[in-house]
Amino acid sequence: MAGHSKFKNIMYRKGAQDKKRSKLFSKLAREITVAAKMGLPEPDKNPRLRAAISAARSQSMPKDNIERAIQKSQGGDAESYDEVRYEGFGPGGVAIIVDALTDNRNRTASDLRMIFSKSGGNMGETGSVNYMFEHVGLITYTVEAGDADTVFEAALEAGAENVESTSEGHEIYTSADDLHEVARALEPSLGESQSAKLTWHAKDPVPVDEEAAVKLFKLLDALDDNDDVQEIFGNYDVPDAIMEKLGG
Repeated sequence: MAGHSKFKNIMYRKGAQDKKRSKLFSKLAREITVAAKMGLPEPDKNPRLRAAISAARSQSMPKDNIERAIQKSQGGDAESYDEVRYEGFGPGGVAIIVDALTDNRNRTASDLRMIFSKSGGNMGETGSVNYMFEHVGLITYTVEAGDADTVFEAALEAGAENVESTSEGHEIYTSADDLHEVARALEPSLGESQSAKLTWHAKDPVPVDEEAAVKLFKLLDALDDNDDVQEIFGNYDVPDAIMEKLGG
């Protein structure tokens, strides 16, 4: 599991286990509400909302939940959330970026600082780790979209910058500014993507041994359990053998 690829954990996100599903849906709904509130409540005219809905569908979020989240954004009493990015270091010197949506910055900062500290890491200042990453667009497709050559040719034609294909699916990278344009251009040939979002791509993944990996995953679990945390990115590189031993 490396920190430079979605399928190798560029973004740490728990799967849709039953005990996690409610919390996951809540986070997805919050992103949909914020996206719809910031722009138009129509996916075709709001790229961020379209991406948020796509992410929700990929996690089997019910259509009713999605529609309620959009409707919630249009109410006069709709909750107001701030987008905040936190940066820090985890066990083994791993750099971590946390994107959050919060209605109370002080609470969230305090909670995350405590989580980092209890897990053997420390939260840093803004800019303390983001230089170790590239902010890029990431479009993902399942293996059913086509073979590696087909996806590569379609991505090249659509204006993508790079493609990584594995037995688990395809990752198509774009510049941050071109994400939604490329995603739209891919639809005629590959269909609707599994997800299309901005992400942090580690420049130089940091090797992590078993002892550090155990501590790191406890930190990532604790961060993911926080209601305000939307996404977590890290530049860690955990060998497959250690992942298998830890049950990952």
